[in-house]
Amino acid sequence: MNPTESKTGRAALSFIFITLLIDVIGLAIIIPVFPKLIEKLISGSISEASRISGLLLVVYSIMQFIFSPLIGNLSDRHGRRPVLLLSLLGFGIDYLFLAFAPTIGWLFVGRLIAGITGASFTTASAYIADVSHPDKRSQNFGMIGVAFGLGFIIGPVIGGVLGKMNVHYPFYAAAALAFLNALYGFFILPESLAKEHRRPFSWKRSNPLGTLIQLKKYPAVLGLALSLFIVYFAGHAVQSVWTFYTMEKFKWDEDLVGYSLGFIGLMVALVQGGLIRVAIPKLGQERSIWIGLVLYAFGMLLFGLASKSWMMFAYMIPYSLGGIAGPALQGVMTNEVLPNEQGELQGGLTSLMSLSSIFGPWFMTYIFYYFTSSQAPVYLPEAPYYVAAVLMFISALLALKSFKKDRT
Repeated sequence: MNPTESKTGRAALSFIFITLLIDVIGLAIIIPVFPKLIEKLISGSISEASRISGLLLVVYSIMQFIFSPLIGNLSDRHGRRPVLLLSLLGFGIDYLFLAFAPTIGWLFVGRLIAGITGASFTTASAYIADVSHPDKRSQNFGMIGVAFGLGFIIGPVIGGVLGKMNVHYPFYAAAALAFLNALYGFFILPESLAKEHRRPFSWKRSNPLGTLIQLKKYPAVLGLALSLFIVYFAGHAVQSVWTFYTMEKFKWDEDLVGYSLGFIGLMVALVQGGLIRVAIPKLGQERSIWIGLVLYAFGMLLFGLASKSWMMFAYMIPYSLGGIAGPALQGVMTNEVLPNEQGELQGGLTSLMSLSSIFGPWFMTYIFYYFTSSQAPVYLPEAPYYVAAVLMFISALLALKSFKKDRT
């Protein structure tokens, strides 16, 4: 497809947005009840459940790290559509494993399957790059954030309500959404990668190390990819710990966790769907990146300092404003890469995200577990957020250094 903002291109973006939105709703539905499901299966406490949750994310991320470059390269060879449909089916199977799990081992099998096939965001990012003019890519990558935002408005609220009835209901709903999404994609979603822009498949470029080595061809991409890796790693203070932290410190129930995630989703949707279309052109991509990363750091610090429930909602505002950094980073990196290498780039970035998710969830949930356990020298459930604030600030410094080196 010619990368212009034609009617066909806008229609394709609408299709991929709906696909992503349904995908995120399914993902977000299970978040409020996941701690309770783990607690039930292990007959343990919230603190112990947080450690198991971290290990489940590690299993998923190891599979993502290994298979994302393969999936990205397959999409460069065969097109985005078939790969995206396969990943949606994989998520549906995973949710069924979670729904019917009689033991904790079933959860690990489900996460294993989802990690192997779960390339929806890798392929969706390449899809958006295919149909976007280079000058519009940063803004169009914001669609992923909007899908996340709206999905996290709708999903956690539904999950919280269903979870009150039965801890398994949200997983049934998530599986149904994943399979319906695959059907929607099969009948509606068009292919974005024209045959003349496809390239032969290469095993050498389809393994994690091979894909990361390919990033060395683009010095600016490599430096910013490292910054992005740290953002992903630090972000697990929110992604992996939020539910456990708020239940432990503020005694929230599933409903309130769902509403809080819904509010984060609303803020993310406003930033990604509206603010970035004004902020990035006005500030420029470089300034948008480091300002966004500093706001992320400030938001993490405030989450740790919060002493009342309402403060967590108030501090979501500066944290969410940090979301201007992600689309700007994606825009800079995709503009450095050829059309027939977009899938490879997104596979490499997903590998980095997965690599951070191998260590990030374990690291952040272990810090939370340790500082809420009886063996801790001091009770400090806020510890993951203080660590994340420092890491986000380091990421901002690395991004600045990368831009200076690129200009030189």
